[in-house]
Amino acid sequence: MDAFPLKNVINRYATPLTTGFFLVSLISGVALFFHWASGFFHSMHEWLSMVLLVPFTLHMWKNWGPLMGYIKRKTLFLPLLLSLVVAVPFAVSGMGNNRGGNPAFAAVQLVTKAPLTDSAPLFKNTPDELITRLRGRGLVVASSSESLEQIAQSANMQPALLVTELMNERQ
Repeated sequence: MDAFPLKNVINRYATPLTTGFFLVSLISGVALFFHWASGFFHSMHEWLSMVLLVPFTLHMWKNWGPLMGYIKRKTLFLPLLLSLVVAVPFAVSGMGNNRGGNPAFAAVQLVTKAPLTDSAPLFKNTPDELITRLRGRGLVVASSSESLEQIAQSANMQPALLVTELMNERQ
């Protein structure tokens, strides 16, 4: 019997599990890039990429000796630096200005922050009709200068959910 059963598990499964979860991440990432069934792949990609950390850690543990060889030969630093240089522009482009994000989320933000006088036509209503609809839902609306975000937050509701419900409601 092996004195270190964990070591046996690591040696046997670290690389195959890393490969399997990498393939899942690869396929879901490509699907997201091309906007194929994004709703299906988004959650899968996020969660299983987090799960990938476990076999990746096991893989790194198993291959610690070869990794140290890369460090000693100084062949690891350039690829890591290149990876960082390629990643930074993507991270920076999305900071503070919503560029690089989903345009639908940006549009919902605009709608929820606009006063009811501006957002009402999007729901095929006048401002007064929209106020009546909102009050009919039990929401408190003081004036047409309020935004859907303010109204939703006062009701402890997500503004995007309120927009979705208003869009789906039969008029």
